[in-house]
Amino acid sequence: MFFPIRPYRCFPARCAITDKTETFFKLPLAYLFALWSPITLLALSSVPVYAEWVVVEKPYLSLGLWTLYDNPDTIRREGNLVTMWQLTDYKWMQGNVGMAPLRFGPHRFLSTTTHKQFDCREKRVRLLAFTEFSRHMGTGISMNGYVDRDNWMPVEPESINEALWEVGCAKE
Repeated sequence: MFFPIRPYRCFPARCAITDKTETFFKLPLAYLFALWSPITLLALSSVPVYAEWVVVEKPYLSLGLWTLYDNPDTIRREGNLVTMWQLTDYKWMQGNVGMAPLRFGPHRFLSTTTHKQFDCREKRVRLLAFTEFSRHMGTGISMNGYVDRDNWMPVEPESINEALWEVGCAKE
């Protein structure tokens, strides 16, 4: 349907009301649509915020294949146990090659988030949850992995877990 734009109308067009006490501006529907469309578009196209992730930098972690992050806001300490979230952002796609024509499937990922619990006194770690993401920085299609929560492992020297153990257990 064609809606003509009247060139003789100014924005906003001043119109009188039958009530003689006040005058107000009456906006045509086209002007209201033009005003609210960009606002709605901006609100719906928001991008994720990565402000909570902090890079964990240790000399033995500088491999250049991935970047390790932790979220200081998620570090929780209860006695000798510390829980925290970690994000590993890979430079290249990880996982197995898919069988689809584009060789992409949910088993291919560019980043992972991991929820870990550390025992500061015993220097051991266990995995509580992990999720693989198809895009960088924990975005894209997500796929949760299976976790055996009863399996405690020792924190090996110069490993990702030691770097996170130092960050988490240093907070007293």
